[in-house]
Amino acid sequence: MVLPNQLTVLRIILTPIFFILLLSEDTLLKQIALGVFLVAALTDWYDGWLARKFNYITNWGRVWDPLADKILTSAAFIALVLLGKVELWMVIIILLRDFVITGLRITSDYRKILFPTSVYAKWKTFLQMIFLYYLLFVYVGSVTKQIYIGNEKIFELLLNQSFIYFGMLIITLLTLHSGLTYLFHNRQLIAKLFKREN
Repeated sequence: MVLPNQLTVLRIILTPIFFILLLSEDTLLKQIALGVFLVAALTDWYDGWLARKFNYITNWGRVWDPLADKILTSAAFIALVLLGKVELWMVIIILLRDFVITGLRITSDYRKILFPTSVYAKWKTFLQMIFLYYLLFVYVGSVTKQIYIGNEKIFELLLNQSFIYFGMLIITLLTLHSGLTYLFHNRQLIAKLFKREN
């Protein structure tokens, strides 16, 4: 197995570790969870760079690399729901959109039908990840006493429920709209994809 694929496997293995640590009651374990998430996210960037630079592109990697990304981000969003930081219905919309589009891309790649990635979708992913990082950093910071004590007003501002709600709402609407736009613009390719399948 080539190195990029090994990094993809590592990202999948790290996901449940991150999830369990973040939901623990121990502050130190929550801090470790944040570190695990950052390492997992770094493997995403590094395996992509390796695959492009050294042409380590395999059919296995084409399927599992995007799935590993969605598994990691999904675990983070679900953990934040369980921690009471974001709304469940918003996360459901985000996860449904991302897994439907990822599934279509994997299937199309397998069938040698090119599905282009729009600039809009790339910006959606970028904003989604920035907001996710923000939530994780601020949440872990808020439960870390040595950081929180003396900075209560700052964390009250950063963890303002209205700000988080509307920020998450914007991310959810962007995700939903980009998904619907993607399906509409690629409707002929999708029809062709299912015709070839039947």
